[in-house]
Amino acid sequence: MTGFRRGIRIGVDVGTARVGVARCDPDGLLATPVETVPRTDAAVARVREIGAEWDAIEFVVGLPVALSGRETASTADAREFAAQLAASGVPVRLVDERLSTVSAHAALRGSGRSQRQSRNIVDQVAAVILLQNAIDTEKQTGRTPGAVVPAPEEATPND
Repeated sequence: MTGFRRGIRIGVDVGTARVGVARCDPDGLLATPVETVPRTDAAVARVREIGAEWDAIEFVVGLPVALSGRETASTADAREFAAQLAASGVPVRLVDERLSTVSAHAALRGSGRSQRQSRNIVDQVAAVILLQNAIDTEKQTGRTPGAVVPAPEEATPND
């Protein structure tokens, strides 16, 4: 068992309209919401900026697979977003996030918020849930969760 790696992690819930972003403290005690980033061409750059602002040791990106375990269009989209994020040089891990958005909606309903009132923060809450699950898993098992996204190879100039 390797133990828990100290450092801030950034949780990322990739959606088609918005990207929820959360962070944890360096000791991995608590994940908290950071920002909802509009899903525009600038989304990856903004998430990278957030990582730099918090001096993150890694990004934890939710991988939305179907309950059956099969991949969907959303899975491919999250993989592509994670690959673009990996170009920042900060390690990126893909973690199974089945039901994180469903859990986020349920938590917000439980707090008395309607779906309409929750629209702007549900992605952040989903990012909190997936990040908290990842750090709790690492603390309990001593193993880093999910799969590492390889950084794209740097292009070599033609001489």
